[in-house]
Amino acid sequence: MTAPTPDPSTPPTAATAVRLDLPGGRKVTHRDVAANGARFHVAELGDGPLVLLLHGFPQFWWTWRHQLTALADAGYRAVAMDLRGVGGSDRTPRGYDPANLALDITGVVRSLGEPDAALVGHDLGGYLAWTAAVMRPKLVRRLVVSSMPHPRRWRSAMLSDFGQTRASSHIWGFQRPFVPERQLVADDGALVGELIRDWSGPVRPEDADLDVYRRAMCIPSTAHCSVEPYRWMMRSMARPDGLQFNRRMKRPVRVPTLHLHGSLDPVMRTRSAAGSGEYVEAPYRWRLFDGLGHFPHEEDPAAFSTELVNWLKDPEPDR
Repeated sequence: MTAPTPDPSTPPTAATAVRLDLPGGRKVTHRDVAANGARFHVAELGDGPLVLLLHGFPQFWWTWRHQLTALADAGYRAVAMDLRGVGGSDRTPRGYDPANLALDITGVVRSLGEPDAALVGHDLGGYLAWTAAVMRPKLVRRLVVSSMPHPRRWRSAMLSDFGQTRASSHIWGFQRPFVPERQLVADDGALVGELIRDWSGPVRPEDADLDVYRRAMCIPSTAHCSVEPYRWMMRSMARPDGLQFNRRMKRPVRVPTLHLHGSLDPVMRTRSAAGSGEYVEAPYRWRLFDGLGHFPHEEDPAAFSTELVNWLKDPEPDR
């Protein structure tokens, strides 16, 4: 199924580029919720225990379109949120450090009227899901992370593994002022499509899907807000706030954790992600999807959704 085709003559806005229906015309409920001093757009489908889905770069809530349907059909309240600065959420001038972004997430859980949630995060969303599980463990029922190691593993790999440093060259490029923002929106967001295509495995995304992400990135200020978390992650490594965050993340994750990864991920090496279980003092399951790249939930949505739903329904997930 392909995404709806946007009108290239219409300037992108959050209303036109973000509030979309699911493939096949299935409608989700779009609304805004207040949390942590900002307003966040969410797309919601289904009833039951809350599963909150967190996107990565360079995407927004729509990356979870397949999982929203699968989770709702399995009896869950599936909610995909746009992170601060992206999609239909507020673009604030500051607040893009991981601790504050994690408080955005747990604040949304509260604003949705739920006592807790299963967090499902991909890429940057996975980094923030790890963080939220450490900072607000009572609000996280279960944790699912895709294509992202634990923050302490990520930091170690970026500093000591040349292969990972090379694979993450885009993050180093984000440290330049102004240039990344201009590159991301040039030619109607062409770079966004190139990155998603290059980071995928053999199953390539369709052009219509890439157009959706390109259009969303071209909403004013989105490109700047999208790279700000990565600027903090790199520039803070030797600063007191970064060192404090790294120490804070020594606290173990104490909720059942499912860790998913594509064997052909060119952005986050398998050796960087593997081993994150040392920070989990709870049942931890590692699953490697053979032949998939950085976006396993989009490259093979059926396999990903099956793994996700089966694990969420398992009353005693294995270690």
